[in-house]
Amino acid sequence: MNYDALLVVSFGGPEKHEDVIPFLENVLRGRNVPRERMLAVAEHYYHFDGKSPINQQTRDLIAAIKNELHQHGPDLPVYWGNRNWHPMLADTLRQMKQDGIQRALAFVTSAYSSYSGCRQYREDIARAQAEVGAGAPHIDKIRVFFNHPGFLEATEDRLKEALVQIPESARDNVQVVYVAHSIPMSMANTSDYVKQLEEVKRLNSAAIGVTNDVLVYQSRSGAPGQPWLEPDILDHLREVKDKQLASAVVIAPISFISDHMEVLYDLDIEAKQLCDELSLPMARAKTVGVHPTFIAMIRELILERTAGAERRSWGSLGPREDICADNCCPAPQRPMRPETIRS
Repeated sequence: MNYDALLVVSFGGPEKHEDVIPFLENVLRGRNVPRERMLAVAEHYYHFDGKSPINQQTRDLIAAIKNELHQHGPDLPVYWGNRNWHPMLADTLRQMKQDGIQRALAFVTSAYSSYSGCRQYREDIARAQAEVGAGAPHIDKIRVFFNHPGFLEATEDRLKEALVQIPESARDNVQVVYVAHSIPMSMANTSDYVKQLEEVKRLNSAAIGVTNDVLVYQSRSGAPGQPWLEPDILDHLREVKDKQLASAVVIAPISFISDHMEVLYDLDIEAKQLCDELSLPMARAKTVGVHPTFIAMIRELILERTAGAERRSWGSLGPREDICADNCCPAPQRPMRPETIRS
């Protein structure tokens, strides 16, 4: 298949104080969320002067991709569109249309299958195409890559870097706490999200020789009565101390590819403060970011679609299909009562 460009699609985030509320209103569009909850989440951003690191990290990612494609090909132009903040997807597709782009591949900054991690991005792209109208470029989404060797090797390197940060006196029984973004059970039950996370945990622990590991979740939101994936990371850290499950913990946020706001606030502030209170040594593994092996993986995924390159994967689940089935990862049923939001 011939493609004219690569489109990087991300969540987006505010870049200054006055962006925070409009950004959160974009995130919340169509959802019945109490304003006081939105203002509470806004405080997370104000803690960092209203600037989320995600946009700059996406710029860094794009620069690394451009360099990789320029050096090794295919030398495609790279565009960038966000779901919730500038540059917005519709504006980017409008520019692509003006530039004569007819067919593009989309790399979504989400490694896993779920409604919010895959289908919703495809819906966002379709909505932007409809807004642009006739002549909007055709967009094909690149497959999810949770079990691609490039993602796993980069994650392994980040884990090794974190493990050596644990004081030698506490290294006798370190637990690797793999952390993923929690989602509603109604979403988890209709996708392979948990199965894929468990596979990443298994493969990485085997690669670094760790047997004391666990998968937990962060950033739970939603109505109190709505079930979400558990256990919560803070609850688990208390259990580690109470039951003496480990002498130290390495926290590895495997569901994100960049150290954005939820990583910085939920892990580097809240989880770190709790570990300090518990006298539990902690190190936090970086996300893959612009790790060279991860960037090379993105090129491989492009070559799968443009040149029929080998569809590499590790583990038992195999490479995910390129085209999602019509019934894949359906939207969860929203509760009728007001709900809270993720941060």
